[in-house]
Amino acid sequence: MHEKIAVILAAGNGKRMMSKKPKVLCEVLYKPMLSWVISACEKAGVEKICVVAGYGHEQVEDSLGGGYRIVLQTERLGTGHALKMAGNFLKENAGSDLLVLCGDAPFIDEKTIGEAHALHQQQGNSVTVVTAELENPFGYGRVLREGDGISGIVEQKEATKEQQKIREINSGVYWFKTDDLIPALEQIKNDNAKGEYYLTDSIAILLSSGKRAGAYLAPNADACLGANDRKTLLELNRKAAERVIEKHLENGVGFVSADGVVIGPDVKIGAGTEIDPNVILKGKTTIGENCFIGQGCVLEDTTVGNDVKLYAVQSEGAVIRDGVRIGPFAHLRPNTEIRAEAKLGNFVEIKNSVIGEKTAVAHLTYVGDSDVGCGVNFGCGVVTVNYDGSEKHRTVIGDHAFIGCNTNLVAPVKVGDTAYTGAGSTITKDIPDGALAVERTDTKIVEGYAYRKLKKKK
Repeated sequence: MHEKIAVILAAGNGKRMMSKKPKVLCEVLYKPMLSWVISACEKAGVEKICVVAGYGHEQVEDSLGGGYRIVLQTERLGTGHALKMAGNFLKENAGSDLLVLCGDAPFIDEKTIGEAHALHQQQGNSVTVVTAELENPFGYGRVLREGDGISGIVEQKEATKEQQKIREINSGVYWFKTDDLIPALEQIKNDNAKGEYYLTDSIAILLSSGKRAGAYLAPNADACLGANDRKTLLELNRKAAERVIEKHLENGVGFVSADGVVIGPDVKIGAGTEIDPNVILKGKTTIGENCFIGQGCVLEDTTVGNDVKLYAVQSEGAVIRDGVRIGPFAHLRPNTEIRAEAKLGNFVEIKNSVIGEKTAVAHLTYVGDSDVGCGVNFGCGVVTVNYDGSEKHRTVIGDHAFIGCNTNLVAPVKVGDTAYTGAGSTITKDIPDGALAVERTDTKIVEGYAYRKLKKKK
């Protein structure tokens, strides 16, 4: 089997999006459209990917974060011209099968890619076009069938009235034999209504040289859907949201109502979990079985265990173990781990810290850059004072410690196992195991002060 490579056409600037970022970086369910396309390629076993970028190419490179070839199309002269910009990539991968896709069509999927490639190999085609049937095909190139292959693709502006009645359209996805495409690209001309180099012209060139062209009709017509403005982008988000929720329903996830629920395409949820309205789940979030995710939760790149209950929790890059209860109105920041059966209450913020098993952080508390043991109890208003103005320092709290209300733990500091702090203390020294630390100033009472002050105001 030939090596599979891909070129993704992603040079559009998306003026109608009214955005400062390239069109392919506009998001569907919080994931850039380009990333949807790359995910589909990788799931289909494509080994190497080249992205043809244009406007905002630096943003495209930053978004991808390495591992992909980026080439630049400085002038937008058509799809054929865009593919020519990847000429060196094609020559370096001679003997391969080439997948060509559009970076703004996020609904292409691994099944469509794989089945189209299987047909491509089975028929021995030089090019296989992925097609779809639309009720309203206006604006799309029409596929001209001939026998069990195709005789070409005609663009909307070049099509006759009879050809414009054809409902089978070009999705913009192709499989090519790379070695056949390379010389064909050199022969594409721009003598058409728009003065552009159409990749579709390569089909006629290949056919004229005795090669074979075929078409794979995708069962899912949405595979060709793209977004050119905010209205169509919103429609893609609507369709994607419905599909994702449908998938989770089939996997045993419960929803009281889908109103306000947005779940990213890479989110995983275990059976028996219930999702309330107005919940947003983003990125690589994973949720275990039999959890409850209450309204107002926003979880991004967060790992949640089994039997967890979350109420109005915002979390980024955190790990929440089995049996934990959090909220309402708690915030977990990156590099935080909440271990099994811990409880976090309202208005608690945890950052870059480990909270041990069965520890309770009830309310109005900030724990930053800390390692907290198991069975610890935090009173109201506790703060780990982790920043001295220039550097961050860690706080260590041992097992079964008791941190009194309104305690300030000034890092670096260590609280021993089963140690206590008195309410209102500002702790600046390590506390031995089993000790009580009280660090306050003496109380000074000035008799009659308030009366004298009020008398002056009058």
